[in-house]
Amino acid sequence: MPMSFNQAIIEEFRANAAKVGGPFEGGDLLLLTTVGARSGQEHTVPLGYVRADGLLLVVASAAGAPEHPQWYRNLLARPAVRVELGTEVFDAVAVPAEGARRDRLFEAVARVAPGYGDYQAHTARLLPVMVLEQSATEPREVATLADKLLEVHTWLRAQLRHVRAETEAHFAAGPAGDGRPPGLGLQIRQHCLALCEGLTHHHTGEQAAIFPALARSHPQLRGTLARLGEEHRSVGRIKDELVGLLAGIGVAEPERFRAELARMSAELEAHLDHEEQELLPVLAGIPFPPRR
Repeated sequence: MPMSFNQAIIEEFRANAAKVGGPFEGGDLLLLTTVGARSGQEHTVPLGYVRADGLLLVVASAAGAPEHPQWYRNLLARPAVRVELGTEVFDAVAVPAEGARRDRLFEAVARVAPGYGDYQAHTARLLPVMVLEQSATEPREVATLADKLLEVHTWLRAQLRHVRAETEAHFAAGPAGDGRPPGLGLQIRQHCLALCEGLTHHHTGEQAAIFPALARSHPQLRGTLARLGEEHRSVGRIKDELVGLLAGIGVAEPERFRAELARMSAELEAHLDHEEQELLPVLAGIPFPPRR
């Protein structure tokens, strides 16, 4: 079967330190990997990018087509993405800009790459502008499983603080015309979904691999692991409530979201502290990555 156009670009990009020929030669190109909203499978697409206001931006233009591209639909459902930029590979959260900020950033993009203005002129669809936000947590040396656990916990705590700060700033901005806070925007939604997705991945990995291995090698920890598993399920129930509230593009019940977020914050922080207290001394003796 012949290779698709996109796949040929992807392979050339990776084989030649991000340099490609043909119509993209000399252009600013990155690879964006999303996870299918329905399939759960990874999908990689080559995209042009622009840097403006210190931000890394991509536009869901689809060359001015009437429908949003599939990769945009994917990241609305699963905001955590992987970016290949030059020879650098990093995880990011994809956040569509909204309102006046979207318009300002689109103008900045169109000044650098006028073709996007042409695409917008040929479609009634408002072309989304995505900010690819790299994690701001400081990299740490990882030599043991304890180091890895702390790395993940640090990321979860940072994302939780970020979502809580954005939510409180939203409520502090004052009520809408009907006296209630306006629906929460895409920025809060995307960051919270990324937090929930990361939390699910972390707890699933612990329950499937780490906890069973520890129970076999350290049977004295079985009671502790059972309690930690119960905490996973308790936090997971609140997380599922949050994800349900975020199912739409907007959040229809901001007050309820705020309450559920506060509840999850308290339970998750307590769980992370408990897990570190109980498991770090044992995990400090286990190399990471595992030695063959």
